[in-house]
Amino acid sequence: MDRVSTPAARTDQRPLYTAGGLAAAWAAGVGMAVLLTFTLIGWVAAPHDALGQEIADVARTAVQAWLVGHLVGFGIPGGEVMMLPLGLVVLPGLLLYRAGRWLGRTGEPTRLRHTFRAALALAGPYAAISGTLALIAQTEVIRPSVPQALFAGFVLAFLAGGLGVLRQQLIDKRIPVRRLLELMPDRPRSLLAGTAGATGVLLLSGAVLFFSGLAAGFGEAAAVTRELAPGPVGGALLLIVQLLFLPNALVFGLAFAVGPGFAVGAGTMVAPTGVAVGAVPMLPMLAALPDNGPAPLPALAALAAPFAAGAVGGVLTQRSAPTAVSEAAPLWGFVCGVATGLVCAALSLLAGGPIGAHRLAEVGPSAWQVGLITALEVGVAAAIAAWLANWRYFRGTVAEGAADGEEPGERPGGEDGPGGDPEEDSEEFAGITYEAEPER
Repeated sequence: MDRVSTPAARTDQRPLYTAGGLAAAWAAGVGMAVLLTFTLIGWVAAPHDALGQEIADVARTAVQAWLVGHLVGFGIPGGEVMMLPLGLVVLPGLLLYRAGRWLGRTGEPTRLRHTFRAALALAGPYAAISGTLALIAQTEVIRPSVPQALFAGFVLAFLAGGLGVLRQQLIDKRIPVRRLLELMPDRPRSLLAGTAGATGVLLLSGAVLFFSGLAAGFGEAAAVTRELAPGPVGGALLLIVQLLFLPNALVFGLAFAVGPGFAVGAGTMVAPTGVAVGAVPMLPMLAALPDNGPAPLPALAALAAPFAAGAVGGVLTQRSAPTAVSEAAPLWGFVCGVATGLVCAALSLLAGGPIGAHRLAEVGPSAWQVGLITALEVGVAAAIAAWLANWRYFRGTVAEGAADGEEPGERPGGEDGPGGDPEEDSEEFAGITYEAEPER
């Protein structure tokens, strides 16, 4: 136990908030350096009028790209740009995760319950850096939102950095992640599994719709690429931009599968009820959009995705936490559907938004429509699947119990299910309970 619960004191530990500020500066600095490198490549490869003639304009563009990576919208004359590439969030997310790992190693926190305070120590300075960069990036044409920069920087740093701190603490205490999940109450853990499974099925359906549409319109995508004539470097940058917008496309496909569809401009619609779009920006990936008129028949098969997602979510919800009250199983399945609807609404809100003025002021799915319809479709299917899964589980349990001479309703493995008494052969440290390591 001493080897696990009392790790050797580190000589390189710093005060928590000092280490948090250093970690925030490192994450922001490395992210800025990466984006500045790509911006310089684009400045060299493209006509200088696109990014400005001065190197200061290039640096300001890199700062604006850094803010876009944190989903910070910005205003332009006559409108605003809020539809931003979700894929770019991966860069600051990974850097903040690494910064959190470093903070967990060099900062003062030595117990898991200090993770929240460590995440705040990282998120506060990072939000200040984000707000400052939003002020620096202001121009007469592009005006990043300072409140959004403060909020987005804080939330992303708190979540990604806090996850990194937690992961480092688990490594130091030699506690497996699986054990941490097992410490969650059964019902929240089962709802988390069900919601993740249902959302994954819906995103998979969105991916199938997008890539099948892109395969059908491959000739048009190639024609757009030839017309743009980006060259080798420009072509690579064009490919990177489209990969960054790929998560947005998957969410758009999810909205189509659920039913409400999405818009690609004011007065347009791409939904199972029909397709009506006008002129779109010259981007090869937009060749995946169907032609005007009725929705393609193969695409209508995606309408079964919400019910398949509900079946998966309902089974996962009940598999890890069966309930002896059969009437409660459909209720928990429906709760899984509601949680999935909330997740899909949040994804739709992040994936869409205006990308200019006038016609392009409406782009993307309606968040409230996607959330409401997803909750109903997935919730009903999950309720039925959860009831069936729960019924089958207890029918098998009763049959096994009768064969082994156990009382009906007793779960396999004893009163507490598989694993027996959770207090047996366990130790407490840092506010959580975990199994003791066998003596060597």
